Amino acid sequence: MIDVHRAPMWSRDDTVDRWAGVRRALDLGLCGVGGRLTQAPDTALAAVLAVDHEHGERVARRLERFMALPAGAHVWTVDEDGLFHRGEFTGQWRFDGTEAAFEADLVHVRACDWLDRDVTAAVAPPAVLAAFARGGRNFQRIRAASGPSD
Repeated sequence: MIDVHRAPMWSRDDTVDRWAGVRRALDLGLCGVGGRLTQAPDTALAAVLAVDHEHGERVARRLERFMALPAGAHVWTVDEDGLFHRGEFTGQWRFDGTEAAFEADLVHVRACDWLDRDVTAAVAPPAVLAAFARGGRNFQRIRAASGPSD
C-alpha cells in the first residue's frame, strides 16, 4: 500500500503569506514543511536537533516522519483556488537555505513530482477532502483510503 499524506505547506508563522509555500512547492517540484532555523543544518540529524531546540519536540518529530517517508510516497496539497494537487516523492530531505524558502517558511523539502494538477473537490478522493476539512497546518498521514490515488 502506498503511503498517502496531506501537505498543507502553510507556515505556522501568521506573518507569512498562507499560500507562499504551496505556490513555491508547485512551481519548483517540491513538497516541504516549515521550521526556519537560525543556522543551516548540514545533515538530517542536525536539522532534527535544531528544530527540536528552536521549535520543540513535536515539530522535530513531525520533521523526522517527513524525512523518513519512502520515495514513491504520495502527498496531496490544496492551492489558494481550492484545487487539489497529488504528488509523489522522488527525492530525499534537504534543507533549502535560500531567502525565498525562508520567506515562504518552506525550508525542509523533498523533490516531488506533482502528478495530478488542478483536481476539483468534486473529483478529489473523499479521504483527501476529509483530511483537509479537518483544518490545521500539519503534514500528516491520510488514514482512510478510497483508492490508489488518495
